[in-house]
Amino acid sequence: MLEVSVFYEVAMLLMLASVIGLIGVRLHQPMIVSFIVVGMLAGPAGFDIVQSTGHLELLSELGVALLLFLVGLKLDLNLVRTLGAVALNTGLGQIAFTSLTGLLICLGLGMPMLTSVYVAVALTFSSTIIIVKLLSDKRELDALHGRIALGFLIVQDLAVVLAMAVMSALTADAAGGGGLGGALLGLAAGAVPLLLLWLIVSWVASPLLQSMAKAPELLIVFALGLATAFAALGDYLGFSKELGGLIAGVALATTPYREAIASRLASLRDFLLVFFFISLGAHLDLRVVGAAVGDALLLSFFVLIGNPLIVMVIMGAMGYRKRTGFLAGLTVAQISEFSLIFIAMGLALGHVDEEAVGLVTLVGVITIGLSTYMILYSQQLYAWVERFLGVFERRVAHREEKYLEGNVGERYDILLVGLGRYGRALHSRFSDAGFNILGVDFDPDVIRQWKESGATAVYGDLLDPDMCETLPVDGTKYVVIAVPPHEIGLTHEDPRITLVEALRQRGYSGQIAAIGRSESDMAVLRKKGVDIVLSPFADAAERAMERLFARPASAG
Repeated sequence: MLEVSVFYEVAMLLMLASVIGLIGVRLHQPMIVSFIVVGMLAGPAGFDIVQSTGHLELLSELGVALLLFLVGLKLDLNLVRTLGAVALNTGLGQIAFTSLTGLLICLGLGMPMLTSVYVAVALTFSSTIIIVKLLSDKRELDALHGRIALGFLIVQDLAVVLAMAVMSALTADAAGGGGLGGALLGLAAGAVPLLLLWLIVSWVASPLLQSMAKAPELLIVFALGLATAFAALGDYLGFSKELGGLIAGVALATTPYREAIASRLASLRDFLLVFFFISLGAHLDLRVVGAAVGDALLLSFFVLIGNPLIVMVIMGAMGYRKRTGFLAGLTVAQISEFSLIFIAMGLALGHVDEEAVGLVTLVGVITIGLSTYMILYSQQLYAWVERFLGVFERRVAHREEKYLEGNVGERYDILLVGLGRYGRALHSRFSDAGFNILGVDFDPDVIRQWKESGATAVYGDLLDPDMCETLPVDGTKYVVIAVPPHEIGLTHEDPRITLVEALRQRGYSGQIAAIGRSESDMAVLRKKGVDIVLSPFADAAERAMERLFARPASAG
């Protein structure tokens, strides 16, 4: 009967998660928020569905161990060297500012020192998963601000690994009472067997996985077994399951099969993490949460405002424009799933109480929920506050000036905006026809590659209203917007129309061409001032007809 009741519980939880998740999708909310709400509804304060807490805890612990295993699997120790100065400086600067200021705020709110440390550290981490998803949907991941954001988010991921290791080491201090020295000795002694096993696994991993790769199911079973075994060993040695799972992932990180394992386990990770967030929400005592609302609002305000500000300060000092700093800064205006895992680990280690977990969870719901809209409506938000952001920009933004080199005083026949596959094909034909062309793209790597190949290209973001002012349109005959419809993304402004309106406001009287999605979209483009609407598939079909039937009849 117990097994039947557990099955019923899981079925009801999954259905409830589906319904609430659908509502969350409609509201553009990440699943984390939806699943925490599911836990609150399914817990004692709601419908009281959750009865078999042991089974729910087991699934949530498996999900967390698997998450850390996949983090370790993708951990590249050369990343710090290749991240670049802006990612490293911004990431470390934001971590230092948030943790130290957060610590002072927590102490000012009357929290104990260790609890204050945990909460302050939890406030420093932003969700790489959520940010990558949002920026990908908006097609901004390859933009300059997207690349910078991804860089300092990776720095944060490395920092959370270190934080978990340090806090796990303090368990020895709590158990043995030997002070910090005793904690470090306990860490060293307990780490020896774990590291030895890691070295053994790392040494035999490639040949072992090569044999298992012939049966993909066996490969996945082995990866799961290794993750849970290391998690169990880490827990047995006095560390944490999270740290054990992470080390298991690092052990396989150098093998050629890590991508295959990661892709196959990603869905299982997402499924199991549902139960972690549901469990987190179910354990929230609404009376405690209600008492912590004031503190949560203060800390949420600090994360939503303070984190973006420090990013803008650092990036402005390093020579980036205020727009780039603002858009990158918005990506750290929330805490992450790692923040919740980190504070839950502190509860398991006996370092914090449930009140601290409830506080951080409430901050997570508030900041993740609000920052999602801040990122989705980032362009409109920037337009509202732009006039106040001059203090965050140097007189000469030299970091971005280098992308504009080569176009001052030059005249071009064609400005080609968008250097993807379609843009490259157009560029090739324009060049063959003898036109002088300036390429424009928002991906710094594409700009670098084009310059290395001898072509002329500059950086430009279609959604940046100031971009048009930097483009040499005087004497230009054509502006061709070669951005395919599928790359426009889930923005609330059409980047093609933004550029067309800016060009017309500037007084550009030449021809403007752009790619249309559909008949209705083409009509909108023409109404907004586009002279020539391109339809790559229809144009290609028409060209194919010309080639097919242009041959003399005798040739057949």
